[in-house]
Amino acid sequence: MATKWRRPAWQGYNGVRMETMVNRLLKKAFEEASRLDEAEQNAVGQWLLDELASERRWDDAFNGSNDALAKLADEARDEHRAAQTRPLDPDAL
Repeated sequence: MATKWRRPAWQGYNGVRMETMVNRLLKKAFEEASRLDEAEQNAVGQWLLDELASERRWDDAFNGSNDALAKLADEARDEHRAAQTRPLDPDAL
């Protein structure tokens, strides 16, 4: 069975835990954004929400594709072993 895809876990930088760095950085970003006028704040907020939703969609797509990708990889390997493949010529694409 294929392993469920997970975003790589970053352990930290120079001994600082990732959670602490993210919290500090996010807090700083919100402080900066709070100085913008209302329309710009709304634009930044919508952008952030859209980005988070996009990340969730990518995560869902990768999590749901492991079995299909494993099957395609098995088929490609079998075809290669059976000499049913040819070298890729980028100029011919």
